[in-house]
Amino acid sequence: MNGRPSDQKVQRTLRCREQEDTAVAEAAEHRELTFTDTDFEKVRQLIHQRAGIALAMHKREMVYSRLARRLRALGHKSFKQYLQALEGQGEKGAEWEHFVNALTTNLTSFFREAHHFPLLAEHVRNRSEPVRIWCCAASTGEEPWSLAITLSEALGSRASNARIIATDIDTRALEVARQGIYPMNQIERLSEQQRKSYFQRGTGARSGMARINAALRAMVEFRPLNLLESGWGLEGQFDAIFCRNIMIYFDKPTQKKLLERFVPLLKDDGLLFAGHSENFTYLTDAFRLRGHTVYEQSSRRRMAS
Repeated sequence: MNGRPSDQKVQRTLRCREQEDTAVAEAAEHRELTFTDTDFEKVRQLIHQRAGIALAMHKREMVYSRLARRLRALGHKSFKQYLQALEGQGEKGAEWEHFVNALTTNLTSFFREAHHFPLLAEHVRNRSEPVRIWCCAASTGEEPWSLAITLSEALGSRASNARIIATDIDTRALEVARQGIYPMNQIERLSEQQRKSYFQRGTGARSGMARINAALRAMVEFRPLNLLESGWGLEGQFDAIFCRNIMIYFDKPTQKKLLERFVPLLKDDGLLFAGHSENFTYLTDAFRLRGHTVYEQSSRRRMAS
């Protein structure tokens, strides 16, 4: 298994984020970096404009903890100085990528919200045309790889023609996803047969790690994508769109707009999979609930009735 020595370090950093968010970074009076109420509001404004993320007021310590590392790396003494430099770069500035990456949460696991995967398998099992799926929030890759395993098991030899487009705004998370290398304890929930069929065990310096096999890697294409962009560059239509546990970070108008943009990208009988705490029923009349956090287009429901 090949991979840069820094992959494990990047991966550990991403895994620890949720734990870090629960701790206070430093007492305000002991902070070496000046972080005012005005600075926090500016961060909230900029991340909403850039990525659609609606940061709650209680996320102030999380913002300090995550961005402080970047300020130190750049030699800034205050958040005001950093934010001025950030905006001074213009919309195409390279620092925006670091800013967004720092404030993006990547909580995921293999076969998270497991009830969705048998539903997907049944949905695509008898398809005559190549199956296409879009995973909107690929994070560090566990979700798209779980989709690839599901398609492989449901389609058999036809799975080689299936394609999964996996996108995310966080470029560091996507790098981990592309590598497809994970600690063995992260695949413990998979069956023994799945571990043997779809993963390669690492040896030597990679002992204790497992890599997605070549057949699955050929099914998934990873791309950076900001859902707020006017053009997504996605061609054709999908049998299913997985947009799970990302809408909770957007305000209601943004959620509604995104849902309506999904419609032309879905086949007539395509399905939209949402996260366990997301409810789209009252946001738009474009989709109707079909099952537990699974939606179909309203037009299809009307045609069938």
